[in-house]
Amino acid sequence: MRNLTETPVIVLNLKTYREALGDGAERLAMIAAEVREAEGVNIMVAVPQTDIYRVSRLARIPVLAQHVDPKEPGGWTGHVPVEAIKVSGAVGSLVNHSEKRLALADIGFCISRLRGLGLLSVLCTDTPETSAAGAALEPDMLAVEPPELIGTGIPVSKAKPEVVTRTVDLVRRLNGKVVVLCGAGISAPEDVARAIELGTEGVLLASAYVKAKDPKALLSEMARAALGASRR
Repeated sequence: MRNLTETPVIVLNLKTYREALGDGAERLAMIAAEVREAEGVNIMVAVPQTDIYRVSRLARIPVLAQHVDPKEPGGWTGHVPVEAIKVSGAVGSLVNHSEKRLALADIGFCISRLRGLGLLSVLCTDTPETSAAGAALEPDMLAVEPPELIGTGIPVSKAKPEVVTRTVDLVRRLNGKVVVLCGAGISAPEDVARAIELGTEGVLLASAYVKAKDPKALLSEMARAALGASRR
């Protein structure tokens, strides 16, 4: 399996849409694995916690958790410590998604814990300023997503390109090792290409893939767009 931080990268967050639970998560992950292999693009899937084990065993693709809690293993009911996703087969986790926000100290705990266990951290932020603060915590990847555009089909790369360029600039000044992505409203190949042209190294998307009539065709076109923009 290729390097987890190889670029360009496409992170598919399956969320907990009905189409992405159980057999659905498995089907979407298998499609993504086929496209990853065929197009040579670093594609990952973030699946519901309940499906990490089954998907990681069946699909040849890096599987991420959608969230981890800032807890060590112990007497906690309903929490998901980093150790739990590792033994389930995940290679890393999203941290601080807009639908699962954490305090700054807790973000730092989760990123540190993921790093200590050799797992990938994909930090989600909402503005250039929070991105800069997040970059100082040394995540492996950082995805800026204005929450008001999530799920709208209006891509941040078109609606708010200044958020993307400003984030790239600030993060690069602080930590040149962080792989910068953008998300929110990414729904077409041209959105992916534009994001990379603005300076990112990939994208984070959800509903466009999960709810696509032909997810394989869409993802294949997105992968080619990402490669083309990266080469340019």
